[in-house]
Amino acid sequence: MDTNNYNFNKRFDWPLTIILFLFLGVSLLAIASAQTSGQYGENFVLKQAINYVIFAMIAGVVMYFDPDQYKKLAWPLYGIGLVLLVAVVAIPPSSGITVERNGAQSWFQTPIGNIQPAEFMKTFYILAAAYLISKHHEKNPNKTVKTDFMLLGKIALTLVVPLALIMLQPDLGSGLVFIAITAALIIVAGITWKIILPLFGGTAIIGASLLWMALYMQDFLEKTFGFEPYQFARIYSWIDPYSYSTSEGYHLITSLNAIGSGEIFGKGFMSREVYVAENHTDFIFAVIGEEWGFIGASAVICLYFLLIYHLTKTTLLLKDPFCTYVCAGIIAMITFHVFENIGMTIQLLPITGIPLPFISYGGSSMMGNALAIGLVYSMKFHYRTYMFTANDADDE
Repeated sequence: MDTNNYNFNKRFDWPLTIILFLFLGVSLLAIASAQTSGQYGENFVLKQAINYVIFAMIAGVVMYFDPDQYKKLAWPLYGIGLVLLVAVVAIPPSSGITVERNGAQSWFQTPIGNIQPAEFMKTFYILAAAYLISKHHEKNPNKTVKTDFMLLGKIALTLVVPLALIMLQPDLGSGLVFIAITAALIIVAGITWKIILPLFGGTAIIGASLLWMALYMQDFLEKTFGFEPYQFARIYSWIDPYSYSTSEGYHLITSLNAIGSGEIFGKGFMSREVYVAENHTDFIFAVIGEEWGFIGASAVICLYFLLIYHLTKTTLLLKDPFCTYVCAGIIAMITFHVFENIGMTIQLLPITGIPLPFISYGGSSMMGNALAIGLVYSMKFHYRTYMFTANDADDE
């Protein structure tokens, strides 16, 4: 028997690979239909297939390195991510280096397409925060309210700089992803609920207050915090899209019409009738809902549940705290992306321009997800290094 091949087969995450292949099939089918809209003249199916090849290459390279190496790389990668975020904000679009789209300056223009550094920074931030939390617990084995406040302050300092740079672009969607990742890491870090409950409760009150002020105190928010009219329009069009049917509410109305018209079983592959703008990227779920109906859309959601379940199962298997925190952050990132993207297409949440992971067309999002998934592969592939605790070794 080839021992090396046996070890690889046993350590490699084959179930995750099968799930990703299913997503590949769903993505190519949905994009194949979406690109038949008159607005497109490119072969996005071929480009997405190439994106998946690049995805596999990145994930394979990331898997090669073990968790100890990522502990050493956590802060350098975080620093590189910050430099990229500063550059994309500071360099004017007139230079031809950065690109402004829909009022947001979030992309670098490169020979291989537009690259969004925020997509990579999400994973870099997860690595840095996970390393910070694990090191904090090593230095403070006896947990107290004081040490928990110290840890919370460290996490906040790690978050505030990338979050501020992303909001300067402005990119509300990515900013919310960072907040979701942070919330998940705070919970799994073991910070006492005496701190978490007031923190999360206060955040919820602030969010509700801002929403109320956006509805009834627009002038105050504009003068005090510099909010722009288009930002208010997004909220109004979310709550009452039909009053903004020719402007901000148009995308939501067409999405609701497409998904609703699919009914239970859908209209069939390539049988779309409702025109939805950007239906190969942010609104890909509208294509799925119209063509495959409630059954097909539910199957896709179940596929995401399967992915999250598998990632959670892998996280619980890991013995090294750093690996656990990294995987928890990745789970939070993917879960929020799915919840926000699907939620915005059915009026459950405001439209923020977040792609549907592994299905929406997009090079930056695919490469960013490749980094994250590659880390999961790495943690699983190398986890045997951490199977036995120090006490186990002493017993032997």
